[in-house]
Amino acid sequence: MKYWLLKSEPDAFSYFDLESAPQMRTVWDGVRNYQARNWLRDHCDVGDKVFFYHSSCKTPGIVGICRITRTGIADPSAFDPTSPYFDARSNPDDPRWITIEVQAEQALPQIVTLATIKSLPELHNMALLKQSRLSVQPVTKAEWQRIMMLNNQ
Repeated sequence: MKYWLLKSEPDAFSYFDLESAPQMRTVWDGVRNYQARNWLRDHCDVGDKVFFYHSSCKTPGIVGICRITRTGIADPSAFDPTSPYFDARSNPDDPRWITIEVQAEQALPQIVTLATIKSLPELHNMALLKQSRLSVQPVTKAEWQRIMMLNNQ
């Protein structure tokens, strides 16, 4: 099993929106960065665990845990001309943008804030702190375990 962090602006789509979605699932559409797309396309597997991170808000941080339920999905927003993520060059027979489906597992009892993550020396190499703009990021098993410890205290 691998571990990931997916970022979303809570005013666009929050963890609580995911909990309210049918079967508490959604397709993680709209990713338009090639490195993030490559993580989704080439490295995410069904069953992998995901931190759901609220970004661009008053208190950014990890708010919930998800699980990947499907992979290799052509991003439907790339083919929707009404979507801000429409890509006229993406071909349904050979899609440029691939995504995954995630399912909510649990909201964290307490948000793990970006400030908290920055304050912990054992997390100083976390991708979140090195490539903060990426909406899809790998998380090491040690990082996952350390963050989970913060909510088990």
